[in-house]
Amino acid sequence: MKRFHIALAVANLDESIEDYSRRLGQPPSAVVPGQYAMWRTDLLNFSINVKPGQAGQLRHVGFEDDAAQGYSSSVDVNGLEWELFCAAEQDRRIVGAYGVPAKH
Repeated sequence: MKRFHIALAVANLDESIEDYSRRLGQPPSAVVPGQYAMWRTDLLNFSINVKPGQAGQLRHVGFEDDAAQGYSSSVDVNGLEWELFCAAEQDRRIVGAYGVPAKH
């Protein structure tokens, strides 16, 4: 399966989880309290992390793809970072960057 990935910076994790859970129609798949949350829907891999000074800004985009080997990233002609990864690799990177999710 291939899902489009969007990563946003937010000011308040708990308020953002409540808002985006309502918008996406489901709770997050992973939450690292005070730092990070991620949703996997049928078509979308959506993640947020706390960066109050950058709240509302797009951090990067890309694809979660079951066929992807590991992780790669590149920058497009507009300076936007694009990532490509499989779900297992993203899960490993979440733990490495933020710690073990409380909900996953």
